[in-house]
Amino acid sequence: MEEAFRPGLESVSIVRATGIGLHGASAMTRPVRFAILVYDDVEPIDIGATYGVLSMARRVAPEIEMFLVAARAGTVRAANGLVVQADYGYEDCPEADVLLVTGGPGWTQVAGDAATLAFVRSRVGGGKRGPAVASVCTGGMILAAAGLLDGRRATTKREVVGGEASPLGLLGETYPAVEAVAARYVDTGAIVTGGGVTLAIDVTLRLIERLCGRDKAEETARIIEYSAAARANEGRLAAMVIRDAV
Repeated sequence: MEEAFRPGLESVSIVRATGIGLHGASAMTRPVRFAILVYDDVEPIDIGATYGVLSMARRVAPEIEMFLVAARAGTVRAANGLVVQADYGYEDCPEADVLLVTGGPGWTQVAGDAATLAFVRSRVGGGKRGPAVASVCTGGMILAAAGLLDGRRATTKREVVGGEASPLGLLGETYPAVEAVAARYVDTGAIVTGGGVTLAIDVTLRLIERLCGRDKAEETARIIEYSAAARANEGRLAAMVIRDAV
């Protein structure tokens, strides 16, 4: 029998996407709301590994709500032509338990966008029951540009095509106040950063665990047929949970 994924038991090292469930949670259950930040040239897999996983998670945790946010509500053109619709812009974005910042080729432009960095910074302290801000893949570079990772350990995408610079290497070189580490994810309490590409699934499961409970994270991993993949990831790359972070 396959062993259930246990996202909390890791080794600790020191297409139109319409917002779902914003008014649909049971009156007996407080909604758990995820705002997913997207932008032009976001990597489509980062949307699937966050929004898609949360969509499946609603089968076992219907209290989950999620929506896309961008600089302005409306069309966002992802890398290689996928078009999605952001439900909200920065100015009218509802409160959320966590802002989840995606990655992709467009991160280099977004990391220099003052409005985006101000929006990301404004969400710190917004998570009443869990992390305020999280990133997947090169979304971590945007958090670093916003100054949210200074004095923290953090991770981002490692693997690249020949000739490209590793974002993890760039993280340490460009932001010396950040301790860049190779990890599936680094959970420092208020801020969670994740590794690259499909490791966004591990990050999303970690957030589900923190906000909805371990049992619901394990069951989500099972129904998306990710339990074995998660165990394989655990074997090759550690997760870090650091509760004494700044």
